[in-house]
Amino acid sequence: MRFDVLTLFPELFAPFLASGINRRAFASGQVDVRFWNPRDFSEGNYRRVDDRPFGGGPGMVMMAEPLARCVEAVFADRGEPAPVVLFSPVGQPLRHSLVTEWAASAGALLLCGRYEGLDQRFIDRYVTHQISLGDFVLSGGELAALALLDAVARLQPGVLGDADSHAQDSFNPELDGLLDCPHYTRPEVWRDMPVPAPLMSGHHAQIERWRREQRLALTAKRRPDLIAAARADGRLQSKDEQYLQQLPLPGL
Repeated sequence: MRFDVLTLFPELFAPFLASGINRRAFASGQVDVRFWNPRDFSEGNYRRVDDRPFGGGPGMVMMAEPLARCVEAVFADRGEPAPVVLFSPVGQPLRHSLVTEWAASAGALLLCGRYEGLDQRFIDRYVTHQISLGDFVLSGGELAALALLDAVARLQPGVLGDADSHAQDSFNPELDGLLDCPHYTRPEVWRDMPVPAPLMSGHHAQIERWRREQRLALTAKRRPDLIAAARADGRLQSKDEQYLQQLPLPGL
């Protein structure tokens, strides 16, 4: 798959692509990442990509023409149009299901906005998808693009050391969309805090039930909306419901 990143600050991505487990996906070319700077497609000695907003107001707005030229150059290089993703507060929330879709795709153009935003005419003409990391505002779309690239890369075959690692992640359908359970490692007792007894039992069924109950308890406490979604989809078993009813949490 190929992701073309349109950004005024391509240098922000270099350490990420060369570090950590996910670098395997980028080094191997499983996830091909290329960078395009809209400033290279602007006119004049100063290579301006922004101007004051019509109607007044603070800040600057990214101009449509340099962005359009940049996108069209990417299309020409790819040999065909591709989805254009803008990271924006008005976008669809980035959730595991959406990451899974992109991880199975042929890629996209990731557009990292800056300043007060982009000329709406460019958005109307070229942008096919908008994605948001949450209800807060970033200085630019680069961090959001990095988040998507990281999440997509780790789902590629062979990237993680254990092929089943991502199957145990929070929000994964294989965990019925629940949060993951707590994890422990050596030593068995750390600062008078022992590892929970079920994990030391060697009894696989007991261990799995403990993990399931921990997932249910943590999800019910932190993200009750995920419990409601699992109920609506019929993913909770009768013994799950029995356990939830024992929890001292209102509204369950």
